[in-house]
Amino acid sequence: MKIAVPSTENELISDMDQSFGRAHYFIIVDPATLEYEAIENKQHLNLPHGAGIQAAKTVADQDANVLITRNCGPKAFDVLNAAGIKVITGAKEERVIDAVMHYKNGQLKASEGPNVEGHWL
Repeated sequence: MKIAVPSTENELISDMDQSFGRAHYFIIVDPATLEYEAIENKQHLNLPHGAGIQAAKTVADQDANVLITRNCGPKAFDVLNAAGIKVITGAKEERVIDAVMHYKNGQLKASEGPNVEGHWL
């Protein structure tokens, strides 16, 4: 299993990024071992539109099973859903590791749909 979390830096102890589509990094974590990989998202930071869709494709390309994020718009949610990725929105955790541990302990549940409208910043 792999969990993706948008992050401000490239470490497991980094803060979760407030944005999904324009996150600086995605931390891809194996919750069983806590081994992780940081994927840069700089190619999508300044896109005028479509950043969420492109970020969703990046997460899907990493074979993630779950995405934990604060916010996810409808188009990105659709891409993630089509890829079979469970999306958890509204995350309140400060750090990536906290989000992963809360999911691992059953404290976070998959969302049924996006929690923001398109073009949310």
